[in-house]
Amino acid sequence: MSEQTKRIIAAGHICIDVTPVFPHKREMTFSEALSPGKLTNVEAADIHTGGSVANTGLALKLLGAEVRLAGKVGDDPFGAMIRDRLRKYGAEGGLLTDPRGTTSYSVVIAPPGVDRIFLHHPGVNNTFISRDIPESMLEEADHLHFGYPPLMRRMYENGGAELCSLLRRAKLLGLSTSLDLAAVDPATEAGQLDWRTVLAHVLPHVDFFVPSIEELCFMLDRPRYESWLARAGENEITRVLEPDTDIAPLAEECLRLGAKAVLLKCGAPGMYLRTASAGALQAVGRRAGLDAAAWAEQRFFQKSYKPGRVLSGTGAGDTSIAAFLLSMLEGCPPAECVQLAAATGACCVESYDALSGLRPLSELRERIAAGWESV
Repeated sequence: MSEQTKRIIAAGHICIDVTPVFPHKREMTFSEALSPGKLTNVEAADIHTGGSVANTGLALKLLGAEVRLAGKVGDDPFGAMIRDRLRKYGAEGGLLTDPRGTTSYSVVIAPPGVDRIFLHHPGVNNTFISRDIPESMLEEADHLHFGYPPLMRRMYENGGAELCSLLRRAKLLGLSTSLDLAAVDPATEAGQLDWRTVLAHVLPHVDFFVPSIEELCFMLDRPRYESWLARAGENEITRVLEPDTDIAPLAEECLRLGAKAVLLKCGAPGMYLRTASAGALQAVGRRAGLDAAAWAEQRFFQKSYKPGRVLSGTGAGDTSIAAFLLSMLEGCPPAECVQLAAATGACCVESYDALSGLRPLSELRERIAAGWESV
């Protein structure tokens, strides 16, 4: 390990993902795949760890970063599966076990050509608090990435007080920080929360805000989100969005709320980067070593690269964020960071799980330089 190697904590939500594999490789409509009373044959289930900690954290590790994972499981069979999985990567050290609760799991329904549907149980993710990451772990790190607080009750309740506490502790020690969101069920407590207020409290402590465009719009501007749904009809929302009129205004709003840089995941079409002024970027945690002048006032849309095949979108956003954060911490310019993020997402969808399709960043650079076609 060189002295320049950055040490990253990947913290937050972790679960088991159970994904029924659809035998048909052609794209399907939702009604073809799932409808009341219909029997749909599937193949053996693909079972892997999921959530931000496993997806982004292990992707960072596979891409060559020095990573500590921080999550919580129950003392039950799913918890044992997660511990065993992380042990194979040598990454189980930061995992906490709560014997009083159950491990989180998701059933991921991902027919070819249809956006994923999640059946989710949050489990002991709901009990995770700031102090579950000890001061000693923060002191040894350069960057803290936190993922999926909308699926972690203690981290979003009381205006996001626990999440603010964690991010503030990290910033006081000089760490740079990043935050990812997650989709929520509108009928749940999290779905009915005033997320604008939560984000107004949290984003001043966030250097790199990396949510999906749908999640962000749902939380910041529900009427706009409803209009997108109406415009999209049966299509995916991201297919009908325009970078300048739909995406850019939300990125600008996040900067006004306090984020220093915003990378919006826009599904299959691509990703949008917007960054603050050089002066504002001086507040990025000093351990990142960010070149504020090079990163200042960026605003562009990066189209996705064409994958060789599409099996599942599970983890594509999480792993793309891993590539973005790692390349940023390695000192790459912003355009290259977003290109590598988009390329990693394209590789991820070629497999059913989040990690099997990953390729080294050096290989992705070669493919991009050779003219990798975009969508």
